[in-house]
Amino acid sequence: MEEIDVIKKENEKLKQKNIELEEQLKKYTNNERHKKYYEKNKDKIKENGLNYLKKIKEENPDKLKEYRRNYYLKRKDLKINQQQYNNEKM
Repeated sequence: MEEIDVIKKENEKLKQKNIELEEQLKKYTNNERHKKYYEKNKDKIKENGLNYLKKIKEENPDKLKEYRRNYYLKRKDLKINQQQYNNEKM
């Protein structure tokens, strides 16, 4: 019985610590500042992305093929999962 109580207390402490860490993490991810920055600099970010793709195309075309293949596989998996979900839903 004592061991169970000790484990339960430790579990509660860990849950509380997890909640605290999640709150701290929220400060750094997807807050309003990030959204405003991307809205203001949308063209600049798109341009940088295109420049990066051009650079990869010249330096390492195999890497670009790998990126596109991974994108294709992920999209395919998502489509299959969505179909399964829709079939289960019916």
